[in-house]
Amino acid sequence: MPDVDRPRAWLLTVDGSPQSYVDLDDPLHLEFEYVRRLAHAVDCAAPEGEPLDVLHLGGGALTLPRWVAATRPGSRQRVAESDGGLVELVSALLPLAAGADVAVHTADARDHLEAAPSGGYDVVVADVFGGSRVPAQVASLGFARAAARALRPGGLYAANLADGAPFGFLRSQLATFAAVFGELALIAEPSVLRGRRFGNAVLLASQSPLPVAPLARRAAADAFPARVEEGRSLARLIGGAQPVRDEDAVPSPRPPEGAFGIG
Repeated sequence: MPDVDRPRAWLLTVDGSPQSYVDLDDPLHLEFEYVRRLAHAVDCAAPEGEPLDVLHLGGGALTLPRWVAATRPGSRQRVAESDGGLVELVSALLPLAAGADVAVHTADARDHLEAAPSGGYDVVVADVFGGSRVPAQVASLGFARAAARALRPGGLYAANLADGAPFGFLRSQLATFAAVFGELALIAEPSVLRGRRFGNAVLLASQSPLPVAPLARRAAADAFPARVEEGRSLARLIGGAQPVRDEDAVPSPRPPEGAFGIG
Protein backbone atom coordinates (compact mmCIF):
# COMPACT_ATOMS: atom_id res chain seq x y z
CA MET A 1 0.00 0.00 0.00
CA PRO A 2 1.43 3.45 -0.87
CA ASP A 3 2.48 5.74 1.95
CA VAL A 4 -0.41 8.23 1.96
CA ASP A 5 1.48 10.57 4.28
CA ARG A 6 4.47 10.94 2.00
CA PRO A 7 4.29 14.00 -0.30
CA ARG A 8 4.07 13.36 -4.02
CA ALA A 9 5.73 16.62 -5.11
CA TRP A 10 9.20 17.55 -3.90
CA LEU A 11 11.41 20.63 -4.13
CA LEU A 12 15.12 19.96 -3.72
CA THR A 13 17.35 22.87 -2.70
CA VAL A 14 21.15 23.02 -2.50
CA ASP A 15 22.83 25.86 -0.57
CA GLY A 16 19.54 27.73 -0.55
CA SER A 17 19.07 27.55 -4.32
CA PRO A 18 16.21 25.57 -5.88
CA GLN A 19 17.80 22.63 -7.67
CA SER A 20 15.08 20.19 -8.69
CA TYR A 21 11.31 19.88 -8.57
CA VAL A 22 9.68 16.47 -8.97
CA ASP A 23 5.99 15.57 -9.16
CA LEU A 24 5.86 11.79 -8.79
CA ASP A 25 2.34 11.72 -10.25
CA ASP A 26 3.19 13.82 -13.29
CA PRO A 27 6.67 13.40 -14.79
CA LEU A 28 5.67 15.79 -17.58
CA HIS A 29 5.45 18.68 -15.12
CA LEU A 30 8.59 20.82 -15.41
CA GLU A 31 8.47 23.56 -12.79
CA PHE A 32 11.66 25.43 -13.64
CA GLU A 33 11.95 27.35 -16.88
CA TYR A 34 15.53 26.29 -17.57
CA VAL A 35 14.47 22.63 -17.33
CA ARG A 36 11.68 23.33 -19.80
CA ARG A 37 14.25 24.81 -22.19
CA LEU A 38 16.49 21.77 -21.85
CA ALA A 39 13.43 19.61 -22.53
CA HIS A 40 12.58 21.66 -25.63
CA ALA A 41 16.09 21.03 -26.92
CA VAL A 42 15.86 17.29 -26.28
CA ASP A 43 12.41 17.14 -27.88
CA CYS A 44 13.68 18.84 -31.04
CA ALA A 45 16.65 16.47 -31.30
CA ALA A 46 14.61 13.66 -32.89
CA PRO A 47 11.09 12.94 -34.17
CA GLU A 48 8.36 12.86 -31.53
CA GLY A 49 8.40 9.74 -29.34
CA GLU A 50 11.59 8.30 -30.83
CA PRO A 51 13.79 6.69 -28.14
CA LEU A 52 17.08 8.42 -27.42
CA ASP A 53 20.32 7.49 -25.74
CA VAL A 54 20.95 10.32 -23.29
CA LEU A 55 23.81 11.07 -20.92
CA HIS A 56 22.92 13.43 -18.07
CA LEU A 57 25.83 15.11 -16.32
CA GLY A 58 24.41 16.22 -13.00
CA GLY A 59 21.38 14.34 -11.78
CA GLY A 60 19.67 16.22 -8.98
CA ALA A 61 16.29 14.63 -8.41
CA LEU A 62 16.25 13.22 -11.98
CA THR A 63 13.53 15.56 -13.23
CA LEU A 64 14.64 15.53 -16.87
CA PRO A 65 15.39 11.77 -17.03
CA ARG A 66 11.85 11.12 -15.74
CA TRP A 67 10.45 13.39 -18.43
CA VAL A 68 12.47 11.69 -21.19
CA ALA A 69 11.37 8.24 -19.98
CA ALA A 70 7.72 9.35 -20.08
CA THR A 71 7.81 11.12 -23.45
CA ARG A 72 10.19 8.76 -25.25
CA PRO A 73 9.62 5.20 -23.96
CA GLY A 74 12.52 2.87 -24.66
CA SER A 75 15.14 5.57 -24.20
CA ARG A 76 18.42 4.50 -22.59
CA GLN A 77 19.61 7.07 -20.07
CA ARG A 78 22.73 7.27 -17.93
CA VAL A 79 23.24 9.83 -15.15
CA ALA A 80 26.45 10.97 -13.46
CA GLU A 81 25.86 12.64 -10.09
CA SER A 82 28.81 13.35 -7.80
CA ASP A 83 26.80 13.69 -4.56
CA GLY A 84 26.45 10.15 -3.25
CA GLY A 85 24.19 11.23 -0.40
CA LEU A 86 21.83 12.88 -2.87
CA VAL A 87 21.79 9.76 -5.04
CA GLU A 88 20.77 7.66 -2.03
CA LEU A 89 18.13 10.18 -0.92
CA VAL A 90 16.52 10.39 -4.36
CA SER A 91 16.56 6.59 -4.74
CA ALA A 92 14.82 6.16 -1.38
CA LEU A 93 12.23 8.93 -1.59
CA LEU A 94 11.69 9.56 -5.31
CA PRO A 95 11.69 6.20 -7.12
CA LEU A 96 11.71 6.14 -10.89
CA ALA A 97 8.74 4.81 -12.82
CA ALA A 98 8.73 1.09 -13.51
CA GLY A 99 10.43 0.27 -16.78
CA ALA A 100 12.46 3.46 -17.00
CA ASP A 101 15.94 2.57 -18.29
CA VAL A 102 17.83 5.11 -16.17
CA ALA A 103 21.11 4.08 -14.55
CA VAL A 104 22.49 6.51 -11.98
CA HIS A 105 26.23 6.52 -11.26
CA THR A 106 27.85 8.29 -8.34
CA ALA A 107 30.63 9.89 -10.33
CA ASP A 108 32.30 13.15 -11.24
CA ALA A 109 30.72 14.57 -14.40
CA ARG A 110 34.00 15.23 -16.21
CA ASP A 111 35.46 11.82 -15.32
CA HIS A 112 32.29 10.01 -16.37
CA LEU A 113 32.10 11.90 -19.66
CA GLU A 114 35.71 11.15 -20.52
CA ALA A 115 35.11 7.44 -19.84
CA ALA A 116 31.95 7.35 -22.00
CA PRO A 117 32.09 5.33 -25.23
CA SER A 118 32.92 7.30 -28.34
CA GLY A 119 29.71 8.08 -30.26
CA GLY A 120 27.62 6.46 -27.55
CA TYR A 121 24.89 9.08 -27.14
CA ASP A 122 22.33 11.03 -29.12
CA VAL A 123 22.18 13.76 -26.48
CA VAL A 124 24.48 14.92 -23.69
CA VAL A 125 22.85 17.20 -21.10
CA ALA A 126 25.07 19.09 -18.66
CA ASP A 127 23.34 20.54 -15.61
CA VAL A 128 26.38 20.50 -13.34
CA PHE A 129 26.45 22.85 -10.37
CA GLY A 130 28.50 22.92 -7.21
CA GLY A 131 25.91 24.66 -5.07
CA SER A 132 24.95 27.64 -7.22
CA ARG A 133 28.03 27.71 -9.50
CA VAL A 134 29.11 25.76 -12.58
CA PRO A 135 32.43 24.07 -11.66
CA ALA A 136 35.60 24.93 -13.58
CA GLN A 137 36.22 21.31 -14.67
CA VAL A 138 33.14 21.39 -16.93
CA ALA A 139 33.97 24.78 -18.45
CA SER A 140 36.98 24.17 -20.68
CA LEU A 141 38.08 23.01 -24.11
CA GLY A 142 38.95 19.57 -22.75
CA PHE A 143 35.41 19.14 -21.49
CA ALA A 144 33.90 20.39 -24.76
CA ARG A 145 36.04 17.96 -26.76
CA ALA A 146 35.00 15.08 -24.50
CA ALA A 147 31.34 16.00 -25.06
CA ALA A 148 31.82 16.08 -28.83
CA ARG A 149 33.54 12.68 -28.75
CA ALA A 150 30.68 11.11 -26.75
CA LEU A 151 28.04 12.21 -29.27
CA ARG A 152 26.94 10.37 -32.39
CA PRO A 153 26.98 12.22 -35.72
CA GLY A 154 24.29 14.88 -35.54
CA GLY A 155 24.08 14.53 -31.75
CA LEU A 156 23.13 17.39 -29.44
CA TYR A 157 24.92 18.90 -26.46
CA ALA A 158 22.78 21.02 -24.10
CA ALA A 159 24.04 22.78 -20.98
CA ASN A 160 22.46 24.86 -18.25
CA LEU A 161 24.67 27.84 -17.44
CA ALA A 162 24.23 30.90 -15.24
CA ASP A 163 25.69 34.39 -15.52
CA GLY A 164 24.94 38.10 -15.54
CA ALA A 165 26.28 41.18 -17.29
CA PRO A 166 28.97 41.66 -18.54
CA PHE A 167 28.75 37.87 -19.21
CA GLY A 168 32.43 37.02 -18.89
CA PHE A 169 31.69 33.38 -18.05
CA LEU A 170 28.89 32.90 -20.58
CA ARG A 171 30.86 34.52 -23.42
CA SER A 172 33.89 32.34 -22.67
CA GLN A 173 31.72 29.22 -22.71
CA LEU A 174 30.23 30.15 -26.06
CA ALA A 175 33.72 30.74 -27.46
CA THR A 176 34.92 27.43 -26.03
CA PHE A 177 32.14 25.35 -27.55
CA ALA A 178 32.29 27.27 -30.84
CA ALA A 179 35.91 26.11 -31.12
CA VAL A 180 34.78 22.45 -30.97
CA PHE A 181 31.28 22.34 -32.49
CA GLY A 182 30.17 23.61 -35.88
CA GLU A 183 26.76 24.89 -34.75
CA LEU A 184 25.84 26.86 -31.63
CA ALA A 185 22.73 28.48 -30.13
CA LEU A 186 21.67 30.00 -26.83
CA ILE A 187 18.24 30.08 -25.15
CA ALA A 188 17.66 32.79 -22.53
CA GLU A 189 15.12 35.34 -21.38
CA PRO A 190 15.48 38.82 -22.90
CA SER A 191 15.93 40.37 -19.44
CA VAL A 192 18.97 38.17 -18.86
CA LEU A 193 20.44 38.83 -22.32
CA ARG A 194 19.99 42.57 -21.83
CA GLY A 195 21.93 42.41 -18.58
CA ARG A 196 19.02 43.41 -16.37
CA ARG A 197 19.39 40.42 -14.09
CA PHE A 198 21.48 37.34 -13.33
CA GLY A 199 19.91 34.16 -14.70
CA ASN A 200 20.08 30.85 -16.52
CA ALA A 201 20.99 30.38 -20.16
CA VAL A 202 20.88 27.10 -22.08
CA LEU A 203 23.78 26.55 -24.47
CA LEU A 204 23.20 24.20 -27.42
CA ALA A 205 25.93 22.75 -29.63
CA SER A 206 26.09 20.24 -32.46
CA GLN A 207 28.10 19.39 -35.55
CA SER A 208 24.85 19.51 -37.54
CA PRO A 209 22.37 22.39 -38.03
CA LEU A 210 20.31 23.03 -34.91
CA PRO A 211 16.48 23.11 -35.03
CA VAL A 212 16.39 26.84 -34.32
CA ALA A 213 12.89 27.60 -35.67
CA PRO A 214 10.96 25.00 -33.60
CA LEU A 215 13.09 25.81 -30.56
CA ALA A 216 12.29 29.50 -30.91
CA ARG A 217 8.55 28.81 -31.16
CA ARG A 218 8.59 26.65 -28.04
CA ALA A 219 10.75 29.03 -26.02
CA ALA A 220 8.56 31.99 -26.96
CA ALA A 221 5.40 30.15 -25.88
CA ASP A 222 6.60 29.44 -22.33
CA ALA A 223 5.19 31.25 -19.30
CA PHE A 224 8.47 33.19 -19.15
CA PRO A 225 9.25 33.64 -22.85
CA ALA A 226 12.84 33.22 -24.01
CA ARG A 227 14.75 33.97 -27.20
CA VAL A 228 17.00 31.73 -29.24
CA GLU A 229 20.21 33.47 -30.26
CA GLU A 230 22.35 32.10 -33.10
CA GLY A 231 24.41 33.25 -36.05
CA ARG A 232 25.37 36.92 -36.07
CA SER A 233 23.62 37.84 -32.82
CA LEU A 234 25.48 35.09 -31.03
CA ALA A 235 28.77 36.14 -32.62
CA ARG A 236 28.17 39.67 -31.30
CA LEU A 237 27.61 38.29 -27.81
CA ILE A 238 30.82 36.26 -27.97
CA GLY A 239 32.74 39.32 -29.13
CA GLY A 240 36.44 38.91 -28.44
CA ALA A 241 36.05 36.10 -25.90
CA GLN A 242 38.55 33.27 -26.27
CA PRO A 243 38.22 29.50 -25.72
CA VAL A 244 39.14 28.42 -22.19
CA ARG A 245 42.03 25.99 -21.70
CA ASP A 246 41.81 23.50 -18.83
CA GLU A 247 44.51 25.31 -16.87
CA ASP A 248 42.66 28.62 -17.18
CA ALA A 249 39.12 27.40 -16.39
CA VAL A 250 37.19 29.07 -13.57
CA PRO A 251 33.74 28.41 -12.11
CA SER A 252 30.76 30.54 -13.03
CA PRO A 253 30.31 33.68 -10.90
CA ARG A 254 28.56 33.51 -7.56
CA PRO A 255 24.96 34.63 -8.04
CA PRO A 256 23.83 37.83 -6.32
CA GLU A 257 21.94 37.19 -3.09
CA GLY A 258 18.38 36.12 -3.85
CA ALA A 259 19.01 35.52 -7.57
CA PHE A 260 17.81 31.91 -7.31
CA GLY A 261 16.14 32.12 -3.92
CA ILE A 262 12.81 30.62 -3.05
CA GLY A 263 9.84 32.91 -2.80
